[in-house]
Amino acid sequence: MRARRFGTVIGLGVLCAVLWALTPHFLTVSNLLNVAQQTSINAIVAVGMTFVIVSGGIDLSVGSIVALSGVVLGALLQGGQPLAVALAAALAVGLGCGLLNGALVSVGGLPPFIATLGMMSVARGAALVFTEGRPVSGFDEGFRSLATGAIGFVPAPVVVMIGVYMAAHVVLTRTTFGRYVYAIGGNEEATRLSGVAVRFHKTAIYGVSGVMSAIAAIVLTARLNSAQPIAGTMYELDAIAATVIGGTSLMGGEGTLAGTLVGALIMGVLRNGLNLLGVSSFLQQIVIGGVIVGAVLVDTVLKRHRV
Repeated sequence: MRARRFGTVIGLGVLCAVLWALTPHFLTVSNLLNVAQQTSINAIVAVGMTFVIVSGGIDLSVGSIVALSGVVLGALLQGGQPLAVALAAALAVGLGCGLLNGALVSVGGLPPFIATLGMMSVARGAALVFTEGRPVSGFDEGFRSLATGAIGFVPAPVVVMIGVYMAAHVVLTRTTFGRYVYAIGGNEEATRLSGVAVRFHKTAIYGVSGVMSAIAAIVLTARLNSAQPIAGTMYELDAIAATVIGGTSLMGGEGTLAGTLVGALIMGVLRNGLNLLGVSSFLQQIVIGGVIVGAVLVDTVLKRHRV
C-alpha cells in the first residue's frame, strides 16, 4: 500500500514534468494556483467519498447533493437571510441527505449503489423543483469573498480545502470513528461481532459524505456567484476517480486522504494540461477515462497479489 501511494506521488511529478516540457505556461505560479482552485471542489467532495469507499460502500449522490445544498444556500442568501443561517442550512441539507443514504444502506439493507443512485435522482429533482429549473443569484460581496478572497497568496477555496483535509485526516487516523471506518470496510461482520454499532457508524459515514458535498456546494456557489440546480453533474465520477487513483481500494478497508488529495491533483493537472495543449473536451474524456480504468486495474492486480 505504501509503494502504491509513493507511486502515485511519482506519477503526479512525472505528469507535471511532461506538461512543463510540452507547454511553458504550465509551470507558472498563476497557473498552478488556478489548478489548485479548480481542484479544490472535487478534492473536498472526494474526502467524503474516501470515507465511504474505505468503509466498503459507494456514493453516487454527491453531485446532486452539491446542487441541492447550493440552491438552498442561494435561495436563503437571496431572501436576505444572514450568512450564518444560509451556511448552516446548506450543511444541514447535505448532512440530512447523507444520513438518509446511510440509513437506507445500514438499516434498510439496500446496496449502496441502489440507495445512492436513488438519492442522486431525488436530490437533483428536488433542486430543479425548488428553483423551477432556474439559477439563483444576487449575493452580497461578503459571501463572494469565500471564492475571491485569499490568505497571503493562497486563494480562499484552497484554504478551505486544506482545512477540510487536515480535519478529516485527524478524524480518519486519530479517532475511534476513523478506526471503525477501516474496520467496517475490512470485515464488517467481524466488526459487528466485536461489539461495534456498525449500523450507526455506517450511517454516520454517509453523513460525512453529505457534509463534504455541502461544503463543496458553498465554495462552488461563491465561485460562480450563483446557485445552479444542474451543478455537480458528474462530480460523483470525478470524486470516485480521485479516490481510486489516490490508492483507496474499491474493496474497502484501505486508503488515505493524502492519497486522495494526490489523486484529485492528478485529475486537475491532467485537465489543465490538456486545456493548455488545446486538446478537445471530447478527447479529454477519453484520456481521463483511460486513467481511471488504469488505476482500478492496478488496484485489482495489487490486491490479487496480496491475497
